[in-house]
Amino acid sequence: MIRKFKPKDRVVYTRDKYSNCPGPRAKNVVAAPNGESYQYQVDKYWLVDEIRSDGQLVLRTRTGKVHVAAPNDPRLRRASILERLFKASQFPSKKELDNRQVGRGNSQMASM
Repeated sequence: MIRKFKPKDRVVYTRDKYSNCPGPRAKNVVAAPNGESYQYQVDKYWLVDEIRSDGQLVLRTRTGKVHVAAPNDPRLRRASILERLFKASQFPSKKELDNRQVGRGNSQMASM
């Protein structure tokens, strides 16, 4: 099932991470067999910048980084109303997105 997204939609991408010290936003934390590191997930709060002609979503982070994801990626979902209210500061602002679209030619594209 392909989900419908529109530009400026707020989305949450769940990213898998590995480190010796999970941060405060870590969830589903699992210790490695020897206990030297951890595997965990972190929710990333991004904005849909544009939708490409092939259906891929161009997503922008709060710091201006650009990522590309498929709309049917199971790690990608729309932000809930509670996330939009209580985590608003973690999403990029829509005004910043409009300003950055003018100078988009300098952006790096990182594929997931």
